[in-house]
Amino acid sequence: MTDVSLGMPQLPAPDYPAEVRERLDADAREIIGRYPDSRSALLPLLHLVQSEEGHVTRTGIRYCAETLDLTTAEVTAVATFYTMYRRKPSGDYQVGVCTNTLCAVLGGDAIFEELQQHLSVGNGGTTDDGKVTLEHIECNAACDFAPVVMVNWEFFDNQTVESAKKLVDDLRAGREVAPTRGAPLCDFKQTSRILAGFPDERPGAVEASGGAGPASLAGLRLAKGEEQPATRVVSPRAETVPGLDPADDQPPESHPSSHDAPQKTSDSDPSHPAGPVSEEDR
Repeated sequence: MTDVSLGMPQLPAPDYPAEVRERLDADAREIIGRYPDSRSALLPLLHLVQSEEGHVTRTGIRYCAETLDLTTAEVTAVATFYTMYRRKPSGDYQVGVCTNTLCAVLGGDAIFEELQQHLSVGNGGTTDDGKVTLEHIECNAACDFAPVVMVNWEFFDNQTVESAKKLVDDLRAGREVAPTRGAPLCDFKQTSRILAGFPDERPGAVEASGGAGPASLAGLRLAKGEEQPATRVVSPRAETVPGLDPADDQPPESHPSSHDAPQKTSDSDPSHPAGPVSEEDR
């Protein structure tokens, strides 16, 4: 076999030990059985082999290819396209700092820069103890809780430089760390197995998983005509915004806007139906 990129001979990928192969085969059969076409199982199967060694190795790529009757090139193309698959050894905890626009301006850039200094690693680097891999990540749809840090894709909302430093210190020290919302934190191998589609069997994990935070549900409550509870304007770097009266943040009762209350439309108000648009109205 030849490595096309280097023009050098490449040794075949080693196989898994027999006992590992037997266990993976049983899990793979369950995964493949969920799909009408076996090649559709490639993404969860990559998570499965990642859960074995903590990253997608050449052995894992070979296993996926043989199991799904694909070429190693086809499997490699998928494994290198998605950032959730690691191609080299990484930490027990993948710490991602969102540096997209809103998180960045609210402190995400400062958090990422400070964590690089604090951990003595660059983007994608892993600490010497193998505990933490640091990276900047794209938007994770939690802008109402910016700046956001994720650990193995669990949310840590409204972070500051100091809270993020404490977070990684606790992870490295083995202290218990609780996400802001969602399931309890587990290491990267366990996370990969869950993403492969196997149940999280830890006590209370299922009950705690999922669910958006209260800020994310505000628009839904307004659309349903529900009253909004009184809120305080909170800064990620202070308890409250200095000089701002919480009462000033409430929407005016007599002048609702599209952001404050549902409007009368044909969809939401049957007493005001909308007929077809006539040529005169065009």
